[in-house]
Amino acid sequence: MPDSARDALSSGVVDEIRSRDLLQAAAGSALTGLCPWPLASGITGNTGEHCETHVSLPAATDAADSAGEPDFTTDLRVIRSGWDGVKCYVHSRAGAIPPGVAANPGQHPIVVLTTQKHAVHGNDIFDGLEDLRSDDLGQTRSGPTVQPGLRRRENSDGSVAAPCDFTPRWHAESGVLLGTGKTFWYRNNDQYPGSPSQTVYAISDASRRTWSDWKAVEYPDDPRFHHACASCTQRIDLPGGDMLLPIYFQPTPGSWDLRAAVVYATFDGGTLRYVRHGTEFELPGKPAHHDGLSEPSLTKFGERYFLTIRSIVRGYVTISRDGQNFEPLRPWCFDDGAELGNYQTQQHWVTHSSGLYLVYARRGADNDHIFRHRAPLFIARVDPEKLVVIRDSEQVLVPQAGTRLGNFGVVEISPGESWVITTEWMQHPPPGGFEKYGSNNRIFCARIRWTQSS
Repeated sequence: MPDSARDALSSGVVDEIRSRDLLQAAAGSALTGLCPWPLASGITGNTGEHCETHVSLPAATDAADSAGEPDFTTDLRVIRSGWDGVKCYVHSRAGAIPPGVAANPGQHPIVVLTTQKHAVHGNDIFDGLEDLRSDDLGQTRSGPTVQPGLRRRENSDGSVAAPCDFTPRWHAESGVLLGTGKTFWYRNNDQYPGSPSQTVYAISDASRRTWSDWKAVEYPDDPRFHHACASCTQRIDLPGGDMLLPIYFQPTPGSWDLRAAVVYATFDGGTLRYVRHGTEFELPGKPAHHDGLSEPSLTKFGERYFLTIRSIVRGYVTISRDGQNFEPLRPWCFDDGAELGNYQTQQHWVTHSSGLYLVYARRGADNDHIFRHRAPLFIARVDPEKLVVIRDSEQVLVPQAGTRLGNFGVVEISPGESWVITTEWMQHPPPGGFEKYGSNNRIFCARIRWTQSS
């Protein structure tokens, strides 16, 4: 899609969303219901109490598809919105419990979305996690509900640990929804020098609508694991139940020359255990002070594993045959040789039998007013042989509305549908303030419907 068309699409969708918010505010109603809302024809359909806001986006076109047929269509929905000016919801990600299993005897996937509040006048100061749930693919939902098992926890030395950067994912072998993440540690409700971070996990009890108390993965007694995080990551579950879990870590306590690796772990339905880890990635060239690698995400496409990693200056990608031993890192680029322009934020995979896709934010999208250019979110096809993003396949998945969207997650709902979940992070307002653009701490769901099931 040409830049001019892409920018016009982004602007138009933002205007539609802003107009819808103003209408809802004037009516004194919350954004909590299902309203089929095509971009071209305006607002249509029911405005019932339990409906979401809905805007349809054009289908992505696949330049690599010789038949010229699109692989998917998308529409964008608002799950909830609103904030108090002090704390906002962030790090919203979802997992899906498939139908026909013990945890879900129903006909539709159960979608459990975790999110948490963040103090906007601090730096990564998080409350515990809450969740929302839908048993009917978003037609209705419950929550946000505070989850005691995912609360902050006081340590023996008086510090406080908060689980965060959490990603739920169905673990088929054990039949549970397993979430992984990291911790931030605080003193006097603020981060402190030399604080550790743990890889943490928790299990959802679908029948009770609760989460287990979060636990920390036990690593070997090694300085590298004093600060080791499964932060905002996508993992791969292997046949038999073992898993490949990407992490990043400090090579020595207090060092911000962060490294990344993929952990081979076991999970028996209750305890996640470290077994070993593979290639340790160190940032080549150190292009920025205190630069390092973080927030890696893993997928499998065909017979190979693909790993994408964040750094301060640019994103990187690499591949592996076994998910442990990887090739050297390559900067993310378009197929015309230009750098992708993603930096200082995560990227995630959307994987389908028809193709491999990357979701990301980048520079150069009329978004200089956005913190670290973390909006809009784009989706584009990846050439799995050349490890480049196909520029002509790029489209806006979630438009920018004056604030960042770069902390997000991907969930496979069914073989025919994938969702990308993200939240407007209400910090570092743009010139003119959030009101100028209509940002309101919305949790977005971009629904990707595949032309053919995976």
